[in-house]
Amino acid sequence: MARLEVKDIFKSFGKTEVLKGISFEMEGGVLAIIGSSGSGKTTLLRCLNFLETPTSGQIIVNGEKLFDSSVKEKFSDKQIRKKRLHFGLVFQQFNLFPQYNVIDNITLSPRLRAKTAKYYGRSKSEVLGEINLNAVKLLERVGLSDKATFYPCQLSGGQQQRVAIARALALEPDILCFDEPTSALDPELTGEVLRVIKGLKSKDSTMIVVTHEMDFAKNVADRVIFMADGVIEEAGTPQDIFDNPKSAKTRAFLQNSLENI
Repeated sequence: MARLEVKDIFKSFGKTEVLKGISFEMEGGVLAIIGSSGSGKTTLLRCLNFLETPTSGQIIVNGEKLFDSSVKEKFSDKQIRKKRLHFGLVFQQFNLFPQYNVIDNITLSPRLRAKTAKYYGRSKSEVLGEINLNAVKLLERVGLSDKATFYPCQLSGGQQQRVAIARALALEPDILCFDEPTSALDPELTGEVLRVIKGLKSKDSTMIVVTHEMDFAKNVADRVIFMADGVIEEAGTPQDIFDNPKSAKTRAFLQNSLENI
């Protein structure tokens, strides 16, 4: 069974059609999505994370149909929050809460979820203790064990993005999504974030990375999608896309990207 199935997703804003029938499947691993600005990459991630509602299509995770436009149903806020738990999203601009320190940024969502969860015989303090312990482990995983009590303003951009990654992991999503995670960083900080993302890759992980870092897409991704004008222009292994692109649009994009490095 595929971990993620995206079937014929369309998305329009007024009369502007941004996504024009996006379909793909993932069984795991790392999917890199590349393409020029305005090709629909971010809109696709926002649809997957229920920050936008597709105009039509289906989204299926682990066999569960999260969205089906043929079923005329208006989701409640509670239903949307539940659907979002399948996905974690790391934004371009970190979006950390400035009033909270690092450990509180990571534990905020799990603690809010615990308020409405069933403890199944465990005490509230035990559950909260597990949440804090998990946050400490995640900080270690992203190389920031010594920054737990720091505030976002005390961190570099790269460190803030690594905290954002730990925060997304704290809810244990089925699929972790990154929207241009290095675009807001100075070049010298880009490498540290990409190394963390690369380190998250495992046989059990599923990640979608929208990126303009061609070396990362080529050397870390298992599959690559090139989007242009709201459609998937070409998809395949990194070798297929980078070494033997079939589409003239893909070739032109890659040539321009390499010239700008």
